[in-house]
Amino acid sequence: MNLLETNRLMIRPFCDEDAAGMLEYLAHPRVNCFLDDRISTLAEAAAKVQKRKEDHSYVAVCLKDSGQVIGELFHLKEEPDTYSIGWNFNAAYEGKGYARESAEAFLSYLFLEKRARRLYAYVEDDNVRSQALCERLGMRKEGLFLEFISFTNHEDGTPKYENTYQYALLKKEWVQHHSRYIS
Repeated sequence: MNLLETNRLMIRPFCDEDAAGMLEYLAHPRVNCFLDDRISTLAEAAAKVQKRKEDHSYVAVCLKDSGQVIGELFHLKEEPDTYSIGWNFNAAYEGKGYARESAEAFLSYLFLEKRARRLYAYVEDDNVRSQALCERLGMRKEGLFLEFISFTNHEDGTPKYENTYQYALLKKEWVQHHSRYIS
């Protein structure tokens, strides 16, 4: 069952066949916030897929023509109607517009189907690709949290704190920008 479909992509729950594709993007996380998800074997990927299958806040992004998993989108609900969102994609598929295409469909789903009022994303200050994606999605940069969180340590073992931007989008802003698509 597909959750969403775009011209080139399927966005659906994870399935057992996704382990190899997941291994490709989680073996070498490019952003520190995904270091806890790092895996190095197909068996670890299969175990992670099982967890993703049970956690409905994660969905697989797949190429429609081959079914190949190229990344994932996720959301965490904060009651009553706010969602934290994010994404992680395989670097081999960068620059083709897949992240934007899937994220636009995902935002539509969250606003229209899940009745989100507000979406926000945290993006590290050195993750310029995700910052650009947030901006292409119409999200506003709301602030910069200095030394917000640590995902890794310096060589001396002390925590390396990340400076993190917060981007957000209200449903009324999204509707105003996408009103021609809403019936």
